[in-house]
Amino acid sequence: MRRVRYQVASSLDGYIAGPNGEFDWIVSDPEIDFNALFAQFDTVLMGRKTFIAAAAQGGGAMPGMSVHVFSRTLKAQDYPKVSVVNGDPAATVRELKTKPGKDIWLFGGGGLFHSLLEAGLVDTVEPAIVPVLLGEGIPLLPAPGLRTRLTLTRHRLYPKSGIVLLEYDVNRS
Repeated sequence: MRRVRYQVASSLDGYIAGPNGEFDWIVSDPEIDFNALFAQFDTVLMGRKTFIAAAAQGGGAMPGMSVHVFSRTLKAQDYPKVSVVNGDPAATVRELKTKPGKDIWLFGGGGLFHSLLEAGLVDTVEPAIVPVLLGEGIPLLPAPGLRTRLTLTRHRLYPKSGIVLLEYDVNRS
C-alpha cells in the first residue's frame, strides 16, 4: 500500500510558515536533490492555504503529479489543473492509498496534517529542520495535537545550510 509522507520544512521552533504564511526563511541548499525527491511521489496533498501560496509563486500544479487540494471554499472549475476536494480529506486519502502508484506527498499544511494524522493515515513525518527561530507562525502540528509516537528511521545533515532532515515512521500501536 502507498504511504502518506509528511515532508515539510520546519523552523527549529516548530513552525512551517511565518504568522502571515511567509516562507522566506526557508533557505536553499545545493546538496538537496529535488529531482530525486520529486521522483519518489506521483500524488501531492495540500490544504487551501498552502495551495494558494504555491500558486502565487508559480506552483500549485506539479507536472507529472496528481495534486489534490482540500478546501471547503475553492471551486473545482476555477482550478482545472488540480483536483479540488471539498469533502472529507480522510475518505479521499484512504481511497488514494489503495490505488497503485508511488508514495503520496503530504505537502502541507498543518491543519491537513492534523486531520490525516488523527485519522491514522500518515505513515511518516519527515521535517527538514531549517536553522532559524521564528518565534511565531503556523505550527507543524496545530493544537490540540494528537500525541503520536514516532520512530527515527533516517537523518541527514546538510552542512552548507545547516538543514537537518529527519525521517520518522508513525507508530501505530
